[in-house]
Amino acid sequence: MEKLKEDVTDIVALLLDEKKYADLKAILITMNAPDIAILMEELPEPRVPAAFRLLPKELAAETFVEMSPDSQELLVRAFTDVELHAILDEMYLDDAVDMIEELPANLVTRILRNADPKVRVAINELLKYPADSAGSIMTIEYVDLKRDMTVEQAFARIRKTGVDKETIYTCYVTDRNRVLLGIVTGKTLLLSEPNTIVGDIMETNIISVDTSEDKEVVAHQFDKYNFLALPVVDGENRLVGIITVDDAMDVLQDENTEDFSKMAAITPSEDSYFHTSVFTHAKNRILWLLILMLSSTVSGMIISKYEKAFSALPLLVSFLPMLMDTGGNCGAQSSTMIIRGLALDEIRPRDFFKAVFKEIRIALLCAAVLCIVNAARIMVFYHDFRMVIITCSTLMCTVTLAKSLGCCLPMLAKLLKLDPAIMASPLITTIVDACSVLLYFNIATRVLSL
Repeated sequence: MEKLKEDVTDIVALLLDEKKYADLKAILITMNAPDIAILMEELPEPRVPAAFRLLPKELAAETFVEMSPDSQELLVRAFTDVELHAILDEMYLDDAVDMIEELPANLVTRILRNADPKVRVAINELLKYPADSAGSIMTIEYVDLKRDMTVEQAFARIRKTGVDKETIYTCYVTDRNRVLLGIVTGKTLLLSEPNTIVGDIMETNIISVDTSEDKEVVAHQFDKYNFLALPVVDGENRLVGIITVDDAMDVLQDENTEDFSKMAAITPSEDSYFHTSVFTHAKNRILWLLILMLSSTVSGMIISKYEKAFSALPLLVSFLPMLMDTGGNCGAQSSTMIIRGLALDEIRPRDFFKAVFKEIRIALLCAAVLCIVNAARIMVFYHDFRMVIITCSTLMCTVTLAKSLGCCLPMLAKLLKLDPAIMASPLITTIVDACSVLLYFNIATRVLSL
């Protein structure tokens, strides 16, 4: 597949060089918009506008939406006012808003200047909503019906207005004041008689969200109910827009990316990996690295305190990395499972004691297996029963503690209205390391009677 992409890119570049635009257009119109967008990203920047101009108007708009912000900026700078106006006419409103939010102010001014007055007003209205709200990701391009319409009249309205709407599968029934009364799907309309009244077949048990609702909460509604679109209402239950599944998926993807960053002790960045500068990458990582490095000095202080144990049994030192690594790994396993469960709403704060009890039982089973293998290894290689007692006792305590902390800390963060992802592997590993060292040498000093 990768080889095929490279071949297509080479062919497109060759056709551009030879100015065989008709042949190139014949290739491009057979491709899907996301694939064309990827192809455009592979071309040298000076060739992108020339290739893009060969696309039919509707396909050009679809491709433009799929392109990266940098490529969109490149094209906007290359467009004439006429070309820019044509692209804006074909774009859905929410896609236009997403593009505007990524572009420099001077280009935004130019875009708004070339937009139709009604579109300009609508864009400005959507830009007023907070960045993390449902209002910021909704579109006002939906099909609205009236409850006293017949199915035949509903289809007539869909045919008349649906061409410019983002979805026509779900239609929204409102009164003259735009108060949301119900919804009706395209399937229901198709299966109903032409003279059936819309009010008799609409679904009135409606799930909607407020414009101020957090967009991550909204995205999880799509995941929970398998929606294709979700109505957005104001404080008086007036329909102001809808959110479609593609926008919800983008939010979920951004949320997952942010959680992965936090779980790796990195401050999240809004830009992609290659579009983030080296300085910004370093800045996003260095604070947590400093915190974790300085906190690890606690382990060093504990080790230096137990020099007598080292002198009595030098073999103790060789098992220290194994115990610390095992503890960190156990904590990472539990925290990952709990954080993911919290994100998917499979685990709730009220399940705190239930989850902790489950993790303790898991820890005991895991620790038992680890202790058996560890004991066999020590007896085969070192023939030292004292080390068996010391390491196995420490393993049992460390694994149980690590898995308990890996469960408790993310859930405590959730209870405190913090992001559970901050209580992930690096932080838990640092805490468990200090605890495992302390346990190890306390047990060792008692066994060795130091």
